[in-house]
Amino acid sequence: MSALPQPLAQTQAAFDGWMKSVQAAIEVALQGFLPPVTQAPQRLHEAMHYAVLDGGKRVRPLLVFGAGALFDAPVDTMTRAAAALEMIHAYSLVHDDMPCMDDDALRRGKPTVHVQYDEATALLVGDALQAQAFLVLSETAASPVTTLPMLRLLAHAAGSNGMCGGQAIDLASVGVSLSLAQLEQMHQLKTGALLRASVLLGAMAGQHLNADQTAALDAYATAVGLAFQVVDDVLDATADSATLGKTAGKDAADNKPTYVSILGLEPSRLLAEKLRDDAHQAIQSFGDKAQRLRQLADLIVQRKA
Repeated sequence: MSALPQPLAQTQAAFDGWMKSVQAAIEVALQGFLPPVTQAPQRLHEAMHYAVLDGGKRVRPLLVFGAGALFDAPVDTMTRAAAALEMIHAYSLVHDDMPCMDDDALRRGKPTVHVQYDEATALLVGDALQAQAFLVLSETAASPVTTLPMLRLLAHAAGSNGMCGGQAIDLASVGVSLSLAQLEQMHQLKTGALLRASVLLGAMAGQHLNADQTAALDAYATAVGLAFQVVDDVLDATADSATLGKTAGKDAADNKPTYVSILGLEPSRLLAEKLRDDAHQAIQSFGDKAQRLRQLADLIVQRKA
């Protein structure tokens, strides 16, 4: 394969550098925002660190910073929003992996929290991380006019009309034939709600959004949220556990409806590409400042794990 043209190579290198800097900064911030492991109850705090740190692609923080770039959002506010989202996301994974839900033993290439510790600790880790997320975001230096709508958006995205509602539908759908529209509704809640919140929280950290800006970012977030899940379903069907860092093929084994089971493998890949194009189209009005969001849409669709 020939080398990338120089301007494109420079753009990719700049994106890679930006991405690594955001991921590193969020890792440090999360370490500081979590209660220290030396503080009682030590086992709970140790398990919280185990669940949150040193793992994942940090897609949600990247979306926060990508959207924040549109409006020159303050770094502190973006960092707290990103950390709060990661804590909510991590708590959802801890609970999702428990025997009463998906009963999985592997997450991010290491034993799940209930396996490494125990089920009661895993339950408390999720509860504590959810509370810690709102504490972290509430302590931003931004004014209450900015902070309160951000807190409200995060609560809505995490609750029964967002992530938790999507998980409830997912659990009720095992062994059930869903239409494509029903599958999309489930994933718009389960996966898409927090991804949408990531985009909007990053933008809200910079300024109050008007109706047109909100609609454009909503359209972008909807497209990347669905694309993320479509690619997840493709990878679950095609990649191995070592690559994924979690149990591969589990959706099929558990008889869960997926994009691959409804559409097939190749149509699912084509749908992901279409959703990437939709995401690019949605943010055209933001011009060059939306470059990071465009690159993140590409990353979400082209990822291999």
